[in-house]
Amino acid sequence: MRSSHLARLAALALSSALVLSACGGPGSSPSSAPSQGGTTGETTEQTSYKSELNIGIAANPPSLDPHGINSNIVGGIGMHIYEPLFTLNADYEPTPVLADSYTVSDDGLVYTITLRQGVLFHNGQEMTADDVVASMNLWLERCSKAELISGSTFAKADDYTVTLTVPQASSDIINILAAPIQFAAIYPKSVVDAAGPDGITEYIGTGPYKLDEWLQDQYVKLTRFEDYQSPEGESSGLAGEKQAATETIYFRVVTDNSTRIAGLQTGQYDIIEDLPLDRYEELASDSNLTMDVETGGTLNLFFNTTQGPLANQTLRQAVLAALNCDDIMLAAYGNASLYTLDPGWCDPNDAIWGSEAGAEYYSQNNIAKAQELMAEAGYNNEPIVLVTTPDYSEMYNATLVVQEQLRQAGFNAEVEQYDFGTFMEHRADPAQFDLFITSNSYNPLPVQLSVLSEAWAGLNAPEVAEGISAIRFAASTEEASAAWDNLQEFLYEYGAATVLGHYTGVYALRTGVEGFDYLRYPIYWNVKVPA
Repeated sequence: MRSSHLARLAALALSSALVLSACGGPGSSPSSAPSQGGTTGETTEQTSYKSELNIGIAANPPSLDPHGINSNIVGGIGMHIYEPLFTLNADYEPTPVLADSYTVSDDGLVYTITLRQGVLFHNGQEMTADDVVASMNLWLERCSKAELISGSTFAKADDYTVTLTVPQASSDIINILAAPIQFAAIYPKSVVDAAGPDGITEYIGTGPYKLDEWLQDQYVKLTRFEDYQSPEGESSGLAGEKQAATETIYFRVVTDNSTRIAGLQTGQYDIIEDLPLDRYEELASDSNLTMDVETGGTLNLFFNTTQGPLANQTLRQAVLAALNCDDIMLAAYGNASLYTLDPGWCDPNDAIWGSEAGAEYYSQNNIAKAQELMAEAGYNNEPIVLVTTPDYSEMYNATLVVQEQLRQAGFNAEVEQYDFGTFMEHRADPAQFDLFITSNSYNPLPVQLSVLSEAWAGLNAPEVAEGISAIRFAASTEEASAAWDNLQEFLYEYGAATVLGHYTGVYALRTGVEGFDYLRYPIYWNVKVPA
């Protein structure tokens, strides 16, 4: 396990800095990549390592195109296949990956980015400005996180130089490009040209691993890219050296929690994600296993504010009044020590973005108030549909408790459950849900939160755009912090969504696994497993 530290991120105009509570440097670094022959390789210490890394995951990825899918599983696998121009190091600082350097014009409107030379795609072609321009303009078009710089354009200056022209100067531009959520992956231009309305269909990147095989509902198999050109520098978060330390990585889809845990205990899987936290204490006492605990996000309930019964703001407030978040979080995570109750959408320990604004609407547990508001709204027993997926137990269990709490208040609450891919389709379509719950990792900047994106749950209110602008173009850190307080207060007043609580994620590893790290996603490119 890695120790916590304060991470700093340049994020605002002037010389402001963002203080985050984050998990720090990499775990045990592998000393060398395994050899290609046989089933094991050897380091200089003559330690033998497996040539396969088997990871048990809870759901089938709906896509392997990170531009358009706001999903941890898509981004987490995708980070091993593709690379962006910039990413975040362990201190949450934007760091070049496929970029070599950049300059900014005096007016702050034009970024000139020099590219690394000699970087190859998995198809053997060299990455040039044509690929970057095509990929980044597709990202600007498709990615909801790119809405922050809507109206921007990438253009080719020469084969190894591109320009980014933005409509308004802001000091967070590189931070936005470096965000690992729906990250700005670089694809070959030919792949971009062939993309349809749903994104790319060929999964080719410059990353340390290439896609070898993807069998739906079974596994995603990645193999080491032998011609990979790693960025320079010590491995740090998502930046620096990537060793592709194990020849082959299998992400094996195991939706049943008990089966996934049993596979870890028998050694069938080296690591499992999405450990059901009601099993945490039992597994933490197993000497054959190591628990990697990551605090880094919120469990959230999102409302359909555009159509259906919850388009009525008063009825949304009735839902908020009925919720008991402690019971919801306990059902989701199974252990009171593995979550905290707090209304903030950002890390409560963040000196700038930690906020209790809207606390009066949080975890009210007030059925009488809920019933008064239901009557005021003219509620007439219309169904309130909660969509969920059993593929993620914390989301599913929390949904069942919310359903029961709403029923106790007098709502006709119904649950519809789907596999993860179908759930994501319903979640994205306001015609197919009234409420849904997801867990969302912390964002380096609050303006990148999914709740603020219309594409996430359909929220469309002028106060959101105004609040984002007030944060991004504030004259000081204090003004930006106050603007975020105002925007978080609005989210609760409007009934757009609510934080249910702040979670602790647990990844379970076989004892002896080396090089595991985490920053927004589990990082496997430096992982080795003793044979």
